Amino acid sequence: MSQQKFVDRKEELGFLEERYKTDIAEFIVLYGRRRVGKTELLLKFLDNKKGIYLLSSTEGDRQNIKDFSRAVGRFIGDENLGALEFDSWQSFFETVFKHRSFDAMLKKEKIVIIIDEFPFLIQSNKDIPSIFHKIWELIMKKENIMLVLSGSAIAVMESDVLDKKSPLYGRRTGQWQVQPLHFSFLKEFLPYSMEELAMVWYTVGGIPEYLLKFSPKISFWENIKNNVLKKGTYLYMEAEALLNDEFREPRNYKLIFRAIALGSNTLGEICNNTGLDKSMVSKYLDVLKSLHIIKEEIPVTASRKFKKRLYLISDPYFNFWFRYIYPNKIDLEAGRSEEITALIKNDFSDYAGHMFEVLVEDLIRTKYALKQFSFSEIGRWWHVGEEIDIVALNDASKDIVFVECKWQNLSHKDAERVLFDLQEKSKHVEWNPGKRKEHFAVFAKKIEGKEHLRKKGFIIWDLEEY
Repeated sequence: MSQQKFVDRKEELGFLEERYKTDIAEFIVLYGRRRVGKTELLLKFLDNKKGIYLLSSTEGDRQNIKDFSRAVGRFIGDENLGALEFDSWQSFFETVFKHRSFDAMLKKEKIVIIIDEFPFLIQSNKDIPSIFHKIWELIMKKENIMLVLSGSAIAVMESDVLDKKSPLYGRRTGQWQVQPLHFSFLKEFLPYSMEELAMVWYTVGGIPEYLLKFSPKISFWENIKNNVLKKGTYLYMEAEALLNDEFREPRNYKLIFRAIALGSNTLGEICNNTGLDKSMVSKYLDVLKSLHIIKEEIPVTASRKFKKRLYLISDPYFNFWFRYIYPNKIDLEAGRSEEITALIKNDFSDYAGHMFEVLVEDLIRTKYALKQFSFSEIGRWWHVGEEIDIVALNDASKDIVFVECKWQNLSHKDAERVLFDLQEKSKHVEWNPGKRKEHFAVFAKKIEGKEHLRKKGFIIWDLEEY
């Protein structure tokens, strides 16, 4: 199986290598959203190891067992294995582990068995978790193997494999959720300026498969016009394909996504925008939260009982698609990508302003920014008309950092004004009054007089920091 461009994943590979080198049987659960690069990661890990990659389908147990038996037969050099009929998963794995060639391999080195898209097996047979629990306990547990169950359906992996109620709970020896690539790795895909790379991130995030659809030979806006807005292209169709695969009622989910993307962020606003009733919207939002596509937000200092919650699309590609492609599909289907590109250009600074806040929060969470601090909570803050883009705090040390994000080039005077306003707003934040250690930060495209502001004790960061 050919591998595409492989970038980073040192931490993920390090984790897998560590588990591979142990003296015990390993049962690893690896999951993450579609197109995030799980398969390429697993194939890279398999390099120079004795192991087999098995890809599940939705065709049911009989066909999957047949496909697996053929693949294992080729792996151990016994094509006859693929011709045998097995009446169950247990009988198949019992036969494999008793096979002379397979047993000889086990005596020499640890064998890796990767079952990718494991949720497809569960989709066809709800008893699969129980079946594989039994297989692990009776057949694999004491053998020299590393079993990896991988899947893209995050909700299924978390409920049917990782949850306490799952028969497989407590059997795994390790787990890893594969995240999109960090912003700092986008330069490995495109020879753009940091500002343009940020714009790419606002459009497709850090999903490797999506980044590969951007041509390095043309500009950002040409890529938008030719590879995102053009009917028939991958990024034009992908969001709809994912929704149709994931949901039984994609139309209602589309309505909710569009409402949020266009600024309806409370439950009441979403209901008014979509025309759906409150109980239905609440149910759909719970599903989307479980898939980590939408996040629920309350002020960072608020109690967990805070009622007026905001809903935001946490995935940049879905955010961009529902803000610009879905509402303009009639024009785009008619081939008017030039006109829609112009429309997006006119609105993009507003969109980028919000997405810059999302990016900065991610940079802080991953310790690429404000790495001198550790935080127990990071998020937005708002109260009675006042709002601060990001507030990061540490309950133990009582450090609190107030952050303003500006998708602009700031003069020294502009930056001072932003910092003054931020200091004024911070007075409204009720958290450890008289005990806290306050810090003030500005993040922007470019900031003049950075060193002068830093000497005054402010935290100043712009895209030139990369």
